[in-house]
Amino acid sequence: MIIKVFADTICGWCFIGQIKLNRVLKNFPETQFEIEHVPFQLNPGMPKEGIERDQYLKIKFGGKEFAQPMYDRMTEEAKKEDLNFNLNNIKKTPNTILSHLLIKLAEQTNVQNQVKEKIYQAYFVEGLDIGNKEVLIKIGKDFGISEDITNNFFNPGNDKKVNSYIHIAKEKKINGVPFIEIGKDVVSGAQSSANLESLIKANLG
Repeated sequence: MIIKVFADTICGWCFIGQIKLNRVLKNFPETQFEIEHVPFQLNPGMPKEGIERDQYLKIKFGGKEFAQPMYDRMTEEAKKEDLNFNLNNIKKTPNTILSHLLIKLAEQTNVQNQVKEKIYQAYFVEGLDIGNKEVLIKIGKDFGISEDITNNFFNPGNDKKVNSYIHIAKEKKINGVPFIEIGKDVVSGAQSSANLESLIKANLG
């Protein structure tokens, strides 16, 4: 079964959703799943170097105080999945092009799931700048991807690899993530594990 997951690496709900999906898939040990991670950018106009977190929250929400209720709810939901979000550790909101490229590169050695999860962890738990090339190179190394290979893949000409997927999302009129295609069904936003499991069962027919 093919499952397509449209997500951005700075989307906390996407991180929570991925953990839920991974756990649900373990309930189907006899089924072979092909998970495709499809890049999406919540902030397609983000400068390459990103922007300071406080400035981003002011632009996006009018200030940290307006974003806090949503972040508190996200943090509580993360705890239910044994994820310890430390959103106050985040100092910069990055451009996510390079992180998406690393996930695509990781597909070549079938470690994309692990790499994507580590990118999420680096951002939401450790507060690292996942738009920083050195941070991503280190993550790649953790999963056997050499610095030279990652550097070569980060060639600016490869940005189009991510942009082409973003164009697909626009064609599908996807405005928010996570957005998951499970067989013939699609679900948008935070989903319960029970709902994900029932959709998989329905598509196994």
